[in-house]
Amino acid sequence: MREIRALFSKTDRCKYISHLDLNRCMARALTRAQIPLWYTEGFNPHPYITFSLPLSLGVESYCESMDLRIVGDISNEDIKSRLNDALPEGIRIIDVLNDFRDCSEIAFSDYVFKLEFADNEAALEKIKAVLASESITVEKKGKQGKRRVIKETDIKPLIDKYAVSLRDDQIVLNARLAAGNSKNLNPTLLFDTIIKLIGVDYEWKSITRIALLDRDYKIFR
Repeated sequence: MREIRALFSKTDRCKYISHLDLNRCMARALTRAQIPLWYTEGFNPHPYITFSLPLSLGVESYCESMDLRIVGDISNEDIKSRLNDALPEGIRIIDVLNDFRDCSEIAFSDYVFKLEFADNEAALEKIKAVLASESITVEKKGKQGKRRVIKETDIKPLIDKYAVSLRDDQIVLNARLAAGNSKNLNPTLLFDTIIKLIGVDYEWKSITRIALLDRDYKIFR
C-alpha cells in the first residue's frame, strides 16, 4: 500500500459540482478507471480519499488535490491517464505525486476575480475604496449557546494582499486570502460583501483559485 496525491483542475461547468458531489464523482471515476484502491478493514470497508481544501461552489481552480491509498503495481502516469479517461470534461488530473506535504501547512489561497459592470470605471473606484478601508465588516451566522445568531466579523485581516485594475473591459482583482484550518476566508463571501458595499449590480463574474501556499508563501503541493 502506498499513498499518493493527485493534483487536478476543476473548471467550466464542473465548478458547479458541490464538494459532496465531487467526492461521488471521483469515487465513480476511480472505479471506472480500475485504480487499485486500498480499503479500510471492518464491517463497512471504504477507500481512503481526502481532499486538501474544499472549494466553494461556483469557483474554478487549477490547484486542487486528492489523496489516495492504493495497492498493486501501477505507475503514477498510468493513474493520471486512466482517471482523465474516466472523468467528466472540466476535471483534469494535472499530476500524481508520491512525496507531498500535510494539508495542515496550507495558510493562504491565491484567487483571481474577474468582474464586469455597466460602468466598469465607476465600479473600480468603489471597489478600491472598499478594499482600502480599515475594516470590512460582514454578517455571519453563528451560535450563542443553543441559539442561532448573526455575528459581525471584520474580514479585512484575512486579506493578506490584493491588487485591482481594469483590463480589457474587465475588473481584475488578485487577492491572497487566509486559508486552512485556523483561518479561512471564503472567496464567495468576499465577493458578495464587495458587491453589497459598493451598491452596484454586476453583469458577469468569475472566481478562480490559482494557488495554495504555506505560511512562508511557498507553493503547497
